[in-house]
Amino acid sequence: MSKNIKLIHPRNQIIEIISRIYKRGMTTTSGGNISIIDENEDIWVTPSAVDKGDLSPSDIVCVKKDGTIIGKHKPSSEFPFHKAIYDERPDIRSVIHAHPPALVSFSIVRQIPNTNIISQAKHICGPIGYAEYELPGSEMLGEVIAEEFKKGYKAIIMENHGTVLGGSDLTDAFERFEALEFCAKTIIHGSQIGTPKYLTDDQIDAFEAQVYSNMPEMESVENSSDEAEKRLEICEIVKRSCEQGLMISTYGTVSVRWRDNDFLITPTDVNRWDLDVDDIVQIKDGKREEGKIPSRSTWIHQEIYKNNPNINSIIMTQSPYLMAFGVTNTHINVRTIPESWIFLQDIPAVKYGEHFKENMSSKIIENCTTALIVENDSVIVTGDKLLQTFDYLEVAEFSAKSIVMGSSLGDMVPINDDQVEDLRKKFLA
Repeated sequence: MSKNIKLIHPRNQIIEIISRIYKRGMTTTSGGNISIIDENEDIWVTPSAVDKGDLSPSDIVCVKKDGTIIGKHKPSSEFPFHKAIYDERPDIRSVIHAHPPALVSFSIVRQIPNTNIISQAKHICGPIGYAEYELPGSEMLGEVIAEEFKKGYKAIIMENHGTVLGGSDLTDAFERFEALEFCAKTIIHGSQIGTPKYLTDDQIDAFEAQVYSNMPEMESVENSSDEAEKRLEICEIVKRSCEQGLMISTYGTVSVRWRDNDFLITPTDVNRWDLDVDDIVQIKDGKREEGKIPSRSTWIHQEIYKNNPNINSIIMTQSPYLMAFGVTNTHINVRTIPESWIFLQDIPAVKYGEHFKENMSSKIIENCTTALIVENDSVIVTGDKLLQTFDYLEVAEFSAKSIVMGSSLGDMVPINDDQVEDLRKKFLA
């Protein structure tokens, strides 16, 4: 979706976002609904009883300001609460309702996920409201939800139902939706292997202060064919990461060494799903491309490249199973799976805050391992070619998933030291 979201017809916006939600397994064929209220106060909404995995723009229904319905289907049965939200909150211009599994889990135990579980979610999601159960599709459900939105919330847990989120546009609402479901997943997975630990508000404020705004700008930019190829490669890997749940809209940094210690890196505050080659920021001789703000973690990438000439690509992201280890301070033992150990060896962890510029953790910068976890923040994966680095990330996340799932079956039994040594001799000698 283009960053100029307001230039895209509401029908097409809704189709793209409902497709993302469905393909990522965050709603079912019949569940969930999305709406946008336009400048004429007409509401565009997903239809009732139409396959969410096969919607086209012509399926989207328009409910005019005067109540007239335009379209070949009935509007969503949950339309009443969409309308109630817009009536109470003129600042909200889009609403997403769905039944993502992790947030539904919270709704049926009647809890609200603590977004201080990761560094950026508190500011993206804001405080979370709670709407008591009412009959789905009823006017009363609309009233209790609207009452929560009236309190200033933009994200609501619906008791024994799911979640509903609003935003200034559909991208804003989706970012909030995706971040909240990620928090819920991370808490649930973390609870399977340990006790989740949460960041303080001061720690989160320190993260928000890490904007890389003092890097000087370049006077001119060289755009060669090999540089253009690397920009495209970054965009393709970011998109694949989003599609596979290895990255979310609001967090994820990818960089590729270009020439010597110069490199290309993803920007700050650009939705990862919508990333374009022109968004990528060139870093040359310690300066940034004019008019662009690179990732707030640019300095980490810069120092890794300077100190590790064998590393040519870096992915810094959040994935739910690896972050389960990151939020519980639990060691991930990849010696449980031979192939994982061959690719990754051991995955160390550093304390939250050691990735901030002023702390300059030598464990991150010098002798950087293939994968490293920053507690309550991210996983950093490095490699030669970017596709190889992405493969390492996939292997690490799959390994973490297997360990988390296996924890419910019994104690993990890793391969022993002799077996590890055999692997070292055969594959790493």
